[in-house]
Amino acid sequence: MEMNQYLDLFIEESKEHLQNCNDLLLKLEQSPEDLFIVNEIFRSAHTLKGMSATMEFNDLAQLTHQMENVLDLIRNEKLAVSSQVLDVLFLAADYLEEMVESIASGGNGQLNVETVVKQLQSLDGKEQLENVNAPETVQFGKLTYDDYEWTVLSQSKDTDYHPFEVTVQLHKDCLLKAVRVFMVFETLEKNGEIIKSHPQATALEEEQFDFEFTVTILSSNTKEEIEMELLKISEIDAVEIIAIDLSQASEEAAVAVEQVVLPTEKEVEVTQQQTSSFKQQSKHATKTIRVNIERLDILMNLFEELVIDRGRLLQISQDLDHQGLQETVEHMSRISGDLQNIILNMRMVPIDTVFNRFPKMVRQLAKDLHKSVNLEIIGAQTELDRTVIDEIGDPLVHLIRNAMDHGIEKPEERIAKGKSQQGTIILKAYHSGNHIFIEITDDGAGINKDNVCRKAISKGIIKEEEIASMEDQDIYQLIFSSGFSTAKEISDVSGRGVGLDVVKSTIESLGGYVTIQSNEGNGSTFSIQLPLTLSIISAMLVEVENEKYAIPLSSIIETAIIKKADIMKTHNQQVIDFRGKVVPLVSLQSIFEVNDESEEIPETLSVVIVRKGEKLAALIVSSFIGQQEIVLKSLGDYLTNVFAISGATILGDGQVALIIDCNELIK
Repeated sequence: MEMNQYLDLFIEESKEHLQNCNDLLLKLEQSPEDLFIVNEIFRSAHTLKGMSATMEFNDLAQLTHQMENVLDLIRNEKLAVSSQVLDVLFLAADYLEEMVESIASGGNGQLNVETVVKQLQSLDGKEQLENVNAPETVQFGKLTYDDYEWTVLSQSKDTDYHPFEVTVQLHKDCLLKAVRVFMVFETLEKNGEIIKSHPQATALEEEQFDFEFTVTILSSNTKEEIEMELLKISEIDAVEIIAIDLSQASEEAAVAVEQVVLPTEKEVEVTQQQTSSFKQQSKHATKTIRVNIERLDILMNLFEELVIDRGRLLQISQDLDHQGLQETVEHMSRISGDLQNIILNMRMVPIDTVFNRFPKMVRQLAKDLHKSVNLEIIGAQTELDRTVIDEIGDPLVHLIRNAMDHGIEKPEERIAKGKSQQGTIILKAYHSGNHIFIEITDDGAGINKDNVCRKAISKGIIKEEEIASMEDQDIYQLIFSSGFSTAKEISDVSGRGVGLDVVKSTIESLGGYVTIQSNEGNGSTFSIQLPLTLSIISAMLVEVENEKYAIPLSSIIETAIIKKADIMKTHNQQVIDFRGKVVPLVSLQSIFEVNDESEEIPETLSVVIVRKGEKLAALIVSSFIGQQEIVLKSLGDYLTNVFAISGATILGDGQVALIIDCNELIK
């Protein structure tokens, strides 16, 4: 039983509880009289405190305890929810997040929290806080319980879950004590919820005990049922289970605890609803499991090899023209296709894992910028591949900060323009085909094209004579240039020309692109298009002379055959007329130096029309091979920064085809 098995689960669940606290604090700000929300925050803080204490992250447990004190005052209507109270609670949550991140990165979670602790204590006076949280401990059976643990046990009185102290005696000759402890914990978790252990989990992990340990659990099963399950584990000599009778606790302790946990009339219905919900969830608990992303990566890598072999078998069956082999390969292709869909779906993660950080960020930015902003989130359950999820967060942060600073006006400016005092930012995600779209829309000032052009000229990004031939979308794209900023002064939010260039480069590295629509005076929309997954993609295989290349279907509009007579020339660039739009011709033979490019242009050319945002290009190829699903492989450390090549794939005949990065070919 390795510590990492506990630690990873602790980190993951701590992040979930803290995110829940942040989400609920935002709701509490909108509905400060809603005790249901307060009670939910209190429960998350309770759980986090108990987990932290069990894992011996005492600084984390102590800060959560102080936060819990304030929440308890609000629960008991001894402290009103105000902007000051919420600011301190948000600050405490920030500290807790930083401590959990420290633990996740290998630290001990220790942080100087004196300032925030003093602010929490000052909200209603330290003495009152101390009185509310008496007593410190309650003795029952073999163990001693602090106020948090006793609160959890006490709240089980009105449910079907009963508290038990389970003492397990291992065989004297047991060699792998930690393994037996792990098996006991696993069995108890299937039968209920573990509240406390003695010795603590870390000591049990390191086998720092003789042959006996005690665990307190809440379970809907009987003592006999729990005992029978535990005795199935080998090398266990005896199991002693004591039912904790809460009514037999000392009168003084019981009264004191009741002062802490006694619900108000408004909370009784809430507790009943939560109890019912908990029972319902417990029935379905075994239908989901947590899987480390590294295991999914390994599974995906193995399947990628299978896809390569599948292509090879298809090629062999066609070459041999054997009916039985062809039928078997076709069946295997269907089965592997279904398997591919399952594996890809396993890697899909709701985008709310990224979106859920933004409401709190917008709230703080609005305070810093002295603006009133409402953030609306649509489509948070839209799913995206984990590899894309990990990369998309920072670009969205920059775009939202840009909308807050440059888009949304100050309240007085909005009122003068006849707008509502409060600005709105809409963050929206949705699927379309094999892509996901993320849109950030604001109802602010929009983009002033003249200001953008003047700034771009002064920065040397474009020349003044180029402006006349630029469309609106081309002008808007200038704001993604490195070092570009229209801010009149440098602030903590923006003005240094760093941010939007990172957005563009990151999105394009993921095989996507960003487009902008803006109506000056009425707001802007930044739209991001991304592929659903990056590892196995659909591509068009083409030949350039005797070499094979793959062009991702996500970049292709269509294929065409053009005549030599249709080729025109403008600004020393060969172009064609494609559906009324001038599209530049790009010779892949020349770009990739395939043989020597012939001066003689054939009478007809095969082209692939590709796009990057609103821009198009026609790639000249020798011939089309067909559509195929391919596995994207990196070129490795020795072939970094190869122009217009994003990777390679192994084809069915064993050849290697380079995958073309269309974004680099379109200027």
